[in-house]
Amino acid sequence: MTDSHSSGGPFGRDRPDLSGPDPGLVFGRLFDSHAAALRYYLVRRVGETAADDLVSETFLVALNQRHRYDPARAAVRSWLYGIATNLMRRHVRDEVRELKAYSADIPVVSHAGRVAEQVDAQTKARQLAGALAALSPGDRDVLLLTAWAGFDTTEVAEALDIPVGTVRSRMHRVRKQLRKGGSHD
Repeated sequence: MTDSHSSGGPFGRDRPDLSGPDPGLVFGRLFDSHAAALRYYLVRRVGETAADDLVSETFLVALNQRHRYDPARAAVRSWLYGIATNLMRRHVRDEVRELKAYSADIPVVSHAGRVAEQVDAQTKARQLAGALAALSPGDRDVLLLTAWAGFDTTEVAEALDIPVGTVRSRMHRVRKQLRKGGSHD
């Protein structure tokens, strides 16, 4: 038999009560449960150094704003990813600028011994970078929460605090845009 403290409160481990008298214990468990996956998601978005900083900042914001978490509304995982996504958005302008520069300005240089797969991989990477840069921030967030964090539409909706229908609409738009080559010139 478990008490509400060990099970995370009346909602269970995925929807813990964060208003208890010892938030350090609860947040220690949250960090142990979610930090590695959150970091993996953020590394793919903003690189290792920024991801480490953003993971730390995510848990600091979550601790300071724990009174705003409503377990009846969203799983704690979605809430944490929502915080991380909002914090990461300040990096998006630089990310988009770098992706656009990478997709437009880096020539494929032929070196003796370079194999065709490397050239093809670089070309595909530039195309992908350009396609990601061409997406709106909201569409990019939906795509990358789905593809890199493994979220389903409900979790994406909870993380971004938008309706599930909006998530589906954005995914449809992203798929259509990526099939056309990612440009909307």
